[in-house]
Amino acid sequence: MAHKITKLTVSDVRFPTSLEHHGSDAMHTDPDYSVAYVVIETESCMKGYGLTFTVGRGTEIVVCAVEALTGFVVGKSLEEIVSDFRGFYRLLTNDGQMRWIGPEKGVIQLATAAVLNAVWDLWARTEGKPLWKLLVDMDPRKLVSCIDFRYITDALTEQEALGNVRTHTHTPTATMNRHTSLSLFNRLSDMLTKAQEGKDRREEYMLTEGYPAYTTSCAWLGYSDELLTQLCSDALNSGWTKFKVKVGADLKDDIRRCSLIRKLIGPNNTLMIDANQRWDVGEAISWVSELAQYKPVWIEEPTSPDDILGHATISKALAPLGIGVATGEQCHNRVMFKQFLQASALQFVQIDSCRLGSVNENLAVLLMAHKFQVPVCPHAGGVGLCELVQHLILFDYISVSASLHNRMCEYVDHLHEHFISPVVLRDTHYMPPKDPGYSCEMVESSVQRHQYPQGEVWRKLLNP
Repeated sequence: MAHKITKLTVSDVRFPTSLEHHGSDAMHTDPDYSVAYVVIETESCMKGYGLTFTVGRGTEIVVCAVEALTGFVVGKSLEEIVSDFRGFYRLLTNDGQMRWIGPEKGVIQLATAAVLNAVWDLWARTEGKPLWKLLVDMDPRKLVSCIDFRYITDALTEQEALGNVRTHTHTPTATMNRHTSLSLFNRLSDMLTKAQEGKDRREEYMLTEGYPAYTTSCAWLGYSDELLTQLCSDALNSGWTKFKVKVGADLKDDIRRCSLIRKLIGPNNTLMIDANQRWDVGEAISWVSELAQYKPVWIEEPTSPDDILGHATISKALAPLGIGVATGEQCHNRVMFKQFLQASALQFVQIDSCRLGSVNENLAVLLMAHKFQVPVCPHAGGVGLCELVQHLILFDYISVSASLHNRMCEYVDHLHEHFISPVVLRDTHYMPPKDPGYSCEMVESSVQRHQYPQGEVWRKLLNP
């Protein structure tokens, strides 16, 4: 049955999390966790659901960008899209006029992610599989065909590309590009084919044990010491062993809070710190050096998310202290991740299911991270992000990395009740979703009540 897309709608849905400082950090002091929520409908009555995450003001701009992309989607069939998913990705990201407000970054990329997340959700639903299972079962050649490799072939196929250039010194560029593309395609197919060994065993392990998580919910920057103590103690009693604390606003305050949380969790549990882009490079090095006594595994987003060489400098300076650098939640696209990896500028890759161009671009980053042997520890600290990124990290373990060493996925404990298929945690591990789709579908009553500004929740807050 063909699934022709007949309609795309998008809603501005916001949750007033700023009222209790949920999600607060050194740069985002009053976030209202929000989504641009997309629903695509088909002639066959199947629907696909997608979203992109924001923190309140500005969501309306993303909604406008989604509406601008609607014409590329409505009228196409799902079969047409997935038969040339790479081409469809380029259609959305490389329109001759709209790419000027990107390209492949910022608001237009957030909108692209929302639309493509809905397409992937629709595809998984038509196959009757959760998205992670759709990816795991996919033929490696089909999977590779979903990825746009433009601008990253130097990273993923360096040996093959160099070999072709040297062998075909006088070969026309078009021919070299064709050879390079074939070499890339075969190498990635080989990478994924080799990972087939033991795949069934790893899938069964995930179904039984789940994927390890860490919690960010205990130590948002706006929380009092009393609340931090209470939440951390509760988390320890629930079995949590990996904790992240927000830092960056005031050094003395950070020393006090890191000391408190380290005493609470003990010397053997895992601690990470997250500055959310607060510092300059030199400041980051000196500040984190002061916090090194609390043995953090990583410092997350120590400086501007665009400063690749700055991250490299920080990484080199902190290596003797045993502290890695993690970043990626605001990394625009696969090209930036390529450069971060090439420059050894990060020791933990933090993919985001909405910042990049949906599953397509995340697949490229997962493969690059695997080649460079850098562990992937996804960002999931916002509404809907846990629901989405769990699918990607399950695929990464089962079909790409085959490793859990130094790997964990972020978890926050709020707003899951607004989803039809919320995340399931057991013993601090993500359990693989079983419902078909990408876990994007929201409870309709929640969407209606939290639409901005006309929903019931916002009418009361804006007009007390």
